[in-house]
Amino acid sequence: MIIAIDGPAGAGKSTVAKELARRLGYLYIDTGAMYRAVAWQALRDGLALEDTERISRIAEQLRIELAGSVDDMQVIIGGVNISGEIRTPQVSQAASIVSAIPAVRRALVARQQEMGRVGNVVMEGRDIGTVVFPGAEAKFYLDASTEARAQRRFSEDRARGVAVKSLDAMQQEIESRDRRDKTRDDSPLTQAPDAIHIDSSEATADQVVEQILSIVQTKLAATRS
Repeated sequence: MIIAIDGPAGAGKSTVAKELARRLGYLYIDTGAMYRAVAWQALRDGLALEDTERISRIAEQLRIELAGSVDDMQVIIGGVNISGEIRTPQVSQAASIVSAIPAVRRALVARQQEMGRVGNVVMEGRDIGTVVFPGAEAKFYLDASTEARAQRRFSEDRARGVAVKSLDAMQQEIESRDRRDKTRDDSPLTQAPDAIHIDSSEATADQVVEQILSIVQTKLAATRS
């Protein structure tokens, strides 16, 4: 089974997807980390984020390796673990811009499809159920209020020791990212018609996982009968 989890920034997709993969014994794939890796390389090369041609070449040529376990997923470029470096606010904003470049999306979607074909995968991102795997057996759209998502990101960054702006500034950044993700021409963030919508604004990660796990187990039981 391929389980697709889509949704906006800060909705809790990574936390939920990791725990779901852990409980099911499935492979976990964080597609957002791949876009972050391209953005990280572009920033490291000193490229302007408007330089779509050169950034597209990075996406096509960059060897991105996702290694390790669910609890210790590593993003490796050229043998170097950059997992921590791609989680900064600067890379996050750059990734949102880079991910809107059609050639970048085409290059990474092809890799994601190749990775997911092994089956028994939990894959999370922005367009998994609509573009990467529209035929996924289980699709979920994880959402939350802007206020809740801003508070989560603010708390996460502060806990990691990342220099954080004010909570209001964080909310404005999330609103800006939502607009880019939902209005881009190529693979905009949208809920697949057959995806199950889950609002995590007032729910804990464990509660969301239990809800999704119940639905997945029912689907798995149906395929075995």
